[in-house]
Amino acid sequence: MISALPIAGGSVLCGAGAMAWAVRGRASAVFGPSVWRGLRGRRAVALTFDDGPSEDTPRILEILEHHGAPATFFFCGANVARLPAVARAVADGGHEIGNHSYTHPLCCFRSAKFIEADMAHAQQVILEHTGVSPAWFRAPYGVRWFGMRRAQCRLNLKGVMWTVIGYDWNLEAEAIVERMAGRLSDGAILCLHDGRELRTRPDIGATIGAVRRMVPLLLDRGYKLETVSRLLCPTT
Repeated sequence: MISALPIAGGSVLCGAGAMAWAVRGRASAVFGPSVWRGLRGRRAVALTFDDGPSEDTPRILEILEHHGAPATFFFCGANVARLPAVARAVADGGHEIGNHSYTHPLCCFRSAKFIEADMAHAQQVILEHTGVSPAWFRAPYGVRWFGMRRAQCRLNLKGVMWTVIGYDWNLEAEAIVERMAGRLSDGAILCLHDGRELRTRPDIGATIGAVRRMVPLLLDRGYKLETVSRLLCPTT
């Protein structure tokens, strides 16, 4: 187990604190290469969505298309298998697709074999239905664990956390926007959800309302909306 970890500023986390930071810390790369923001010197952000696709993902696509705003969708493979046409619509809309596991498990205390198999299944299903082989992986619940580094390496995936998360599964649209707008910064990766784990017909009305307000707000503040790949690798 992890007993101590150095962190920024020369401090050291020990015991349970070290383990908690390794598992959930947004800047942690203990369990595999991971990033949580882009360059601070560029007026750009990445809008990302987890847990999709869902039956209402097309409503988010309409808002993004209206503003010419690309985004990155971290798909659950089981949802892609259930809604392949929606998954293809995301890819056809010019958006980036990432891997968010197949079954959306809480990976802590899962075996390395299970973690890799679940990630690989998602990778296969996403490729089969969209023609896209994801380059980025976001762990369900933001929980990293033993075995994830090897799985990422074998599947050629890099981990992505977030700079700001909207808590859109339990906040109303106005509160989501207020929370995210107050934490904006150059290079931020913003996390919302166009699904709710593996639920059929989830209620994402608050997320849709927040996106309807957030995208024009970001543009009015002079931010360029980019995919995760473009935000993190602006010269490629």
